[in-house]
Amino acid sequence: MLFNSLTFIVFFAIVLLLHHLPFSWRAKKRNLLIASYLFYAAWNPPFIILIWLSTLVDWHVAHQMHRTEHQARRKRLLLISIMVNLGILGYFKYGDFLLQNWQSLMATMGIDYVVPEWSIILPVGISFYTFQTMAYSLDVYFKRAEPSKHFLDFALFVTFFPQLVAGPIVRPTHLIPQFETVRKASKKMLIWGLGLMTLGLFQKVVIADGILATIADDVYGARDAVTTLDAWLGTFAFAGQIFSDFAGYSTTAIGIALTLGFSLPSNFNYPYAAIGFSDFWRRWHISLSTWLRDYLYIPLGGNRQGPVRTNINLMLTMLLGGLWHGASWTFVVWGGLHGIYLAMERKCKNAWGQADWVKKRLVQLLLGLLTYLLINITWVFFRAQSFPQAFGLIKSMFGMNGDGKPVLATIYIIEVSVVTLVMLWVHWRMRNTSLETVVARTPWPLLGLIWGTMLFLIIITQGSGDAFIYFQF
Repeated sequence: MLFNSLTFIVFFAIVLLLHHLPFSWRAKKRNLLIASYLFYAAWNPPFIILIWLSTLVDWHVAHQMHRTEHQARRKRLLLISIMVNLGILGYFKYGDFLLQNWQSLMATMGIDYVVPEWSIILPVGISFYTFQTMAYSLDVYFKRAEPSKHFLDFALFVTFFPQLVAGPIVRPTHLIPQFETVRKASKKMLIWGLGLMTLGLFQKVVIADGILATIADDVYGARDAVTTLDAWLGTFAFAGQIFSDFAGYSTTAIGIALTLGFSLPSNFNYPYAAIGFSDFWRRWHISLSTWLRDYLYIPLGGNRQGPVRTNINLMLTMLLGGLWHGASWTFVVWGGLHGIYLAMERKCKNAWGQADWVKKRLVQLLLGLLTYLLINITWVFFRAQSFPQAFGLIKSMFGMNGDGKPVLATIYIIEVSVVTLVMLWVHWRMRNTSLETVVARTPWPLLGLIWGTMLFLIIITQGSGDAFIYFQF
């Protein structure tokens, strides 16, 4: 069930009505749990069983860990949770990838190994809810949190439909306490929630799908080499598309939760205004980057064991972060490039970080633009379907395909240029402020006009109802 569909609008209206009727809090939570299962089952009902399995295993494991002080037993219980969750994720998401790579390895040894046919469907959102339930077990193991007192609260934490299939990846200490007490959206929360839903759907339907998707598809779907201009503009289009698509989902999810009386953490903070790559990852997919930091980078040693080990930890974290996004070596390279960027940035900060010239406004702006351009190079590997396609686009971007053919019509060139410039301007204007602050300073008539315009554009945009890009992860 897509947020950008009429089916969801009807579903959401029913859920909102039931949640604001005078039922008991326990009944309302049951309604939300049933609604969450229905929401997920709209894609493929049998996959509900996987969510039930993760829920039951992590519920019992956490309580067993909490009741014992025997460290070896606690480790065994944690291992059960990790093996079940990563086992499910590995089988459905990486099984075919591992088989194909095993076939390639055997071929290098002269062994003709035939990969069995793999017809397993990837469950939507499996990477998100797997990481969320694993965080629960890990927090209990490290004694950062106690297990939930009520199974209903925990089951709802795992399946809460606004963020179930594409995040934000919510920590148990953030969401479970909200289910323990009565939550009711105030008038302000309801208005804010509906406003955020409108903004999120505008980003997805109008910008990502209506304007940028076709441009990116034309460039990345070209059979022949493209011109330098088209290669850059197609990549800029994808950079804007993936931001508008994923930030649009997160904003809509936060808005939906808010109309029900719940708060979800922010997942984006104007990342294309980042100055440097550590700043980018503090602003992009915040719930994943903090998850990787807290549950992978820091346990590996973080930056506490010298510069060499720090760089190794950074690289391992980003490589695994890339693999989390998809079962393909192009995603691993995408993550590896970010690891290299972060390591290089650390060296540069050690050398020049305290210099006065680095802090000048013009230098900061140039560093921000350099960050944006280098981020776009990584997006090539994220978007390309193969290495030959990725390297072909990179060659075109740097003018090494002299016979490149133009694929973008003039109107597309204008559209992507305008959208990219406006997006960068908005990100830089909002870099050190918040949407709440800007809204508070804006007259209500102007806000109403902007809101109405976004709604109008959402309605008139003739899209194909595309799924959100991050559903595949």
